[in-house]
Amino acid sequence: VYDFYFGKTTLLDIFKPEAQNWFWDIYKKHTETGVGGWWGDLGEPEVHPDDLIHINGKAKDVHNLYGHEWSKTVFEGFEKDFPTTRPVILMRSGFVGSQRYGLLPWSGDVNRSWGGLKSQVEILLTMSLQGLSYMHSDLGGFAGSYKDAELYTRWLQYGVFQPIYRTHGQESVPAEPIFWDKKTKNIVRKHIKLRYQLMPYLYTASFMNYRFGTPMMAPVFFIDDDPNLFDNTSEYLWCNDFLIAPVVEKGAKTQTVYFPKGYQWVDYWTEKVYEGGSTATIPVTIDHIPVFVKAGSFIPMVEAVQSMKDYSTKTLAIHYYHNKSVSGNIGFFYDDDGYSKSAYDKGQYETIEFESKYTKAAGLTIDLKPSTNQYEGQLAERTINLIIHGMDKNPNSVLVNGTKQKFDWKNENKQVRISFVLKKEQVKIKIL
Repeated sequence: VYDFYFGKTTLLDIFKPEAQNWFWDIYKKHTETGVGGWWGDLGEPEVHPDDLIHINGKAKDVHNLYGHEWSKTVFEGFEKDFPTTRPVILMRSGFVGSQRYGLLPWSGDVNRSWGGLKSQVEILLTMSLQGLSYMHSDLGGFAGSYKDAELYTRWLQYGVFQPIYRTHGQESVPAEPIFWDKKTKNIVRKHIKLRYQLMPYLYTASFMNYRFGTPMMAPVFFIDDDPNLFDNTSEYLWCNDFLIAPVVEKGAKTQTVYFPKGYQWVDYWTEKVYEGGSTATIPVTIDHIPVFVKAGSFIPMVEAVQSMKDYSTKTLAIHYYHNKSVSGNIGFFYDDDGYSKSAYDKGQYETIEFESKYTKAAGLTIDLKPSTNQYEGQLAERTINLIIHGMDKNPNSVLVNGTKQKFDWKNENKQVRISFVLKKEQVKIKIL
C-alpha cells in the first residue's frame, strides 16, 4: 500500500492465480457494460520495491514479467468469457512473447521535444524486430510544456505511417488538433484523412503481421542487404511498399533520403521517380514529410470517413505504381467483418489478389482475382477505381475482360483511371 499520483493505492501480485481471477472479474464486469478496450498503464510496475515478495520470487527477479502477465490475464479472460471478441490491450510494458496477447505497446511518457520525436523511429524499429509490431508513440509527445506547432505537425504526419494513430499528452499543451491554430489544423486534418484512406492497406498489413509475423515498420536493410544500413534510423519501410523519412529537425528545408537498391521509388506527392541505390536531397515544406512508394506496388485505399463506424470497402481505389523497369509483381487485399476473433482461421474472410505483367511489346496487364470465401456481412460486389501511376502517354485502348473500357488519362500526373464492378469472377485489365 503506498501513495501514488492518484492517491493511496495498492499493488497486486499479478502472478498469483487468485489475484488474476479477482482482477479479471473487474474487467469482465465493465466489458459487459460496453467497454471496448483496456489500457494497462504503469505496468512495469512503476513502483516496485526490490525486496517485495511475489508468489514466484522477489520483485527484482520478476519485475520485467509483470506487464506481460497482466496482458496475459486480460487476453485469457477474453478467451474464456468473450471468445468471439478481439480484445484491445494497450500496455506500456511487456516481455518476450507479449505479442501473442495482441499487445499494443507504446514508447511511454515521451518528452514533448524534437529529441523526443527523433528517437521514435529507432525505438519502433527495434520493437518491431522483436515481434512487437504494434509499437507506437504518443503523437505530439506526452511530457513537458513545450508548445510548438511545427513539432506537433511533424509528429502527426509521421504518425500516419506507424501502426497505431493516437494522440496523448499532459500539462498545458493540447493533444487534440482542434485546439491548435488554423494552419496546423488544416495540415493535420489532411493527414488524418490520409490515415483513414490507407485503412485497407494497413488492415492487409495487419493481417500479414498476424499470419507471417511481417513487421509493419521495418528497417531499410530488410530489402537492401548492406551492413552500412544497420544504423539507419532516419527512414524506414512502412508495410513493405512505402519508404518513410520523417522530418525530425525544427525548421528543416531539406531531407536527405537513401533509396534502397534494386527498386525504383516514386514520390507519393509529386510522382517523381528516384533510382534505388542512390541518395537524394529532398526539398521539404510544412505540408508533408517525404513519402515514397516502391514501383510495382499495389496500394488499396478508400475515401476518408469520420470514424471507423463509417468505414466500408464497397468502393475500393487500387493504386498501381507502374514502371517500365518492373516486368511484373503481385499484391493482395484482405478483408473480414472487422471484429470477429479468429476470422482467418475460420475461413471468414476474403482476399483480392493482384498481379501485374508488363512487356514493351504486349503492354501492361493487371489481373484482379477475388477469393471464393464467404462470411456474414460480406459485400456481394465492389466498385473498383483502378488508378495506374507512371503512364507517360495516353493509352490507345483499355480492355476489361476483352471489352473496350472508358478511361481517363491525366497527363499532368501520368495517371490512367478505370472504373468497373468486381464480383466473384476474375477481372483482367489490359492497357495497350
